[in-house]
Amino acid sequence: MAEGWVEDGLRALRGALHAQDGVTLLAALRRGPVREVLQLAGEGVAGTAAQGLPGAAEVAALFLGALQERGFRGDEELADRLRAAAGDAAVPFLRPLAVDLEMLAMLLEGDPAESGGRVDLSTGECRPAFTDELGPGPEAEEDDDPERWLYVPALGSRAGYRDMELFIEEVGDAALADRLRIAIGGRGAFRRFKDVLADDEHSWRRYHRFRDERQRGRARAWLAEEGYCPLSGSWQPGRVAGTDAGTSVVIRGPAS
Repeated sequence: MAEGWVEDGLRALRGALHAQDGVTLLAALRRGPVREVLQLAGEGVAGTAAQGLPGAAEVAALFLGALQERGFRGDEELADRLRAAAGDAAVPFLRPLAVDLEMLAMLLEGDPAESGGRVDLSTGECRPAFTDELGPGPEAEEDDDPERWLYVPALGSRAGYRDMELFIEEVGDAALADRLRIAIGGRGAFRRFKDVLADDEHSWRRYHRFRDERQRGRARAWLAEEGYCPLSGSWQPGRVAGTDAGTSVVIRGPAS
């Protein structure tokens, strides 16, 4: 497995996404392989491409190629978003929703007996089902309004188990891969898998990026099936040290 992201690089990337600063985002993407952050950064890249920032079209094309090569669930929906932002396709007929894909993934992949929830269509807020058991909130009179809420089922851990299987296939250390295969057999697979990875910090962090990418993709795909897409913000030109809005950047391609 090729060298991946380090924590400083991920913090810079997340900071640029949070600030919706296009130039800082394009610069931050130089710090690791894009294949590991396609779902994380894809909406931001689409925003920079739609804005026409220098270098953004090339980065969007790189993301498109990596998404098509990877083919995780939700990657095609993100690819459609990037094509539309670059002007190469019509905008998908989906209603924008300001929802956090990480929070949505938590609702979708919880225990069916205990989890699930709903999304507030007016704000994008994700509300776990257990919060409804704490008593009615100030909007109680609207709790059953189908125009207000998008209900989210809890689908369980099967997809998470598949994440572990696929990650093991990418582990370059044969001994570690064998230990992980043994760990995921039978009950307690998730706990044993994490215990094995805890001894290898680099692989532990890489697994979390891999899992998070797949979870975001599944949340994006489920959202599209319901007729919605994550809402992109208004991206700003921004500045980074030593660069300006007229500076192109060179991005690392997919990990081999």
